[in-house]
Amino acid sequence: MAHTFEELVEKQRAADEAHARVEALRDAYGAPTATTWSDIQTDTYETAWRAWRDLARDVQATVTEYAKDENKPRNDVEAEVKRVAKPPSAQAPEAREDSPEGD
Repeated sequence: MAHTFEELVEKQRAADEAHARVEALRDAYGAPTATTWSDIQTDTYETAWRAWRDLARDVQATVTEYAKDENKPRNDVEAEVKRVAKPPSAQAPEAREDSPEGD
């Protein structure tokens, strides 16, 4: 199945969101080795972790397939997908040449 670059970016964003959810749960619950989690917390965390794992695995497989179909280096495709998938707030701000400090 052929994929578009935009599909890869959307898959990466979904995986990133799932990863953020896992991290948020870990932050909220505390480290499992330091804090006893309830059964509900454990189930919630494990479900979120599996969703992240499955989405990340799907991204990797799709990137590999896309790179092969496009005859491009897989690492280059993966890097570009990750760069484009980042939310604007997470991207490095560009240096402004019209900064008032230099006036």
